[in-house]
Amino acid sequence: MPGPGPLRWGIVSTANIARAAFLPALRAAGGTPEAVAGRDLARTREYAQAHGAGRAVQGYQRLIDDPDVDILYIALPNALHAEWTIQALKAGKPVLCEKPLCGTLADTERVLSVARETGTLLWEAFVFPFNEYLRQIRSLIADGAIGELREIQSDFHFRVSRPDNVRMSAELQGGALRDVGCYPVRLAQEFFGEHRSAWAARELGGHGVDIETWGSLGYGDGRRLLLSCGMRREYDTFSRLLGTAGQIEVSNLFHPGPGDHVTLHQPGGEPVRWTAPASEPAFTAALRHISAAVTGAEPPRLLATETSLATASALHDLAAAC
Repeated sequence: MPGPGPLRWGIVSTANIARAAFLPALRAAGGTPEAVAGRDLARTREYAQAHGAGRAVQGYQRLIDDPDVDILYIALPNALHAEWTIQALKAGKPVLCEKPLCGTLADTERVLSVARETGTLLWEAFVFPFNEYLRQIRSLIADGAIGELREIQSDFHFRVSRPDNVRMSAELQGGALRDVGCYPVRLAQEFFGEHRSAWAARELGGHGVDIETWGSLGYGDGRRLLLSCGMRREYDTFSRLLGTAGQIEVSNLFHPGPGDHVTLHQPGGEPVRWTAPASEPAFTAALRHISAAVTGAEPPRLLATETSLATASALHDLAAAC
C-alpha cells in the first residue's frame, strides 16, 4: 500500500485526454502527477514541462517499474490497453485505464482475468457514475418522479477533423462506437443491467472505422436503450430517461460543465430544472474515490471486474449487428 501523502500517479501516454481532462482533475483531487511516459523522451519532456507532470520517462515499462509511482493512468490507443494494463497489474500497480477498457471482448476478458488473479485494483475511466448528476438522477427515479424507467435515449457526437487521429484507425481499434458510443451503453447498464439483444447500423469512414453508429440494446421486460454516436458533427451529449409517468433530460451527463442541466418533466406540471453547480473537472470525484480506495480509506467501488465485461459484451454485440 502507498505511504502517507498524496498518491503519486504515473501517466502512460502523452495523449490529449490526459492533458485536457485527467491532469486538471488530478490537481483538484489532490493527487500528484509524478511522471509521464512516452516513446520519445524529448517530446515527453516537453509534455511534462508544459502540463505540470513531475518528470518524463522513456518507455512504458520503465514507468510501470518505477518505485516512486503508486498508481497508473493508461491513456494509450485502445489497441494497446490490454498489453500495458496487464503489465501494470502483474507489477502490482493499481490502474485507471481509459475507456473502453479494451477494444475487443476477448482482450477485456483477458485483462479482467489478470485483475482477478492478481487482486490489483483496476478501474475503467467512466467517471460519470461517480458524479453528482447521476446521484441526483438515481434519487429522482428511486422516489418515483418518472414512474418506472422504461427507455433511455442517449447521444454522444463530436467532430474529428484530422485524418491521422487515432480514433480514425481500425488498426488502433478506434471508431465512434468504441470511443463515445460506449458512454450511452454504460449509462443504460447503470439502470438496466446486462443487455439481451442488440441492433445497430453504421457509416464507415476514416481508415476502416465507423464514423457514425446508431442502434439499440434490449433489456429485461422490454426496456431499451436507443443510442447514436459519431465523429463528424458538433458536440452533442444529450440524454433522455423516459418513464411511465414522466421523463428526465440531461444536457451532458457524461462530462457536465457550467450551464449543463438536469430537467424533470411530469405530466401536468411545469418542468423543474437543476443547473450544474460551480463545476470541477469531470474526473475529480472518481479520482478522489480511487485515492481513498487505494490508500484503504474506503472500500473500492465500480471496479472494472464488476462493470466492464457487461459493457464490452454490449459493444461487441452492437458491432456484430452492423
